[in-house]
Amino acid sequence: MIVFYMFGALAVIVMNISAVPEAFALVFKHAFTPTAASGGFAGAVVMQTARYGVARGVFSNESGLGSSPIAAAAAKTKNPVDQALVSMTQTFIDTLVVCTFTGIVIISSGLWNGGETGAPLTTSAFAEGLPGQWGGTIVVIALIFFAYSTILGWSYYGEKAIEFLFKEKAVKPYRILFCFFVGIGAVSQLELVWDIADVFNGLMAVPNLIGLILLRKIIVSETEKYYYSENRK
Repeated sequence: MIVFYMFGALAVIVMNISAVPEAFALVFKHAFTPTAASGGFAGAVVMQTARYGVARGVFSNESGLGSSPIAAAAAKTKNPVDQALVSMTQTFIDTLVVCTFTGIVIISSGLWNGGETGAPLTTSAFAEGLPGQWGGTIVVIALIFFAYSTILGWSYYGEKAIEFLFKEKAVKPYRILFCFFVGIGAVSQLELVWDIADVFNGLMAVPNLIGLILLRKIIVSETEKYYYSENRK
């Protein structure tokens, strides 16, 4: 699905290639001299930008949360560092590649300051960049599959945590409760859903980062053995 979405974004960028240099210029310009919101001031805008940027970045690639290692732990590999290197690619692909392409599409479309945000803004930008209904259709299809895969992923993470804490008997009740809250989230206000997700992401990050600090010597040792072992081919 990422490949499908990226081809759509690339098509928009190619068709509006003349606007791409200006789009990059706007990114760097407003990174250091942000446009203040009405009634606000630059400092507040920078703070809000950093806050939402970090929150959405963490949500997109789960870096530091300790959730994706649950899936990585199920992989069959001879060395844990191999899987760690594979897992690192999701940060590059999700945040740097997909988000950068999306951002360039939005900025080059000229709709970035029109008042829309999130999925509606992305849909409008793609619709503006591609002829007919192709742009909007690409975003809708991508969103459906992105959302579905996200739901499956987080369901798996929670299921494994519940199974570890309360054994297999608790898995079925968890699945029922998870489906219930998915339904609630689908009809709730988007801002409330994002706020709840950000809070729980933060609650996951704190113990995970503490664990990473405590295990740092083991991480360094395993990495050094992987790269510098004489027996490694």
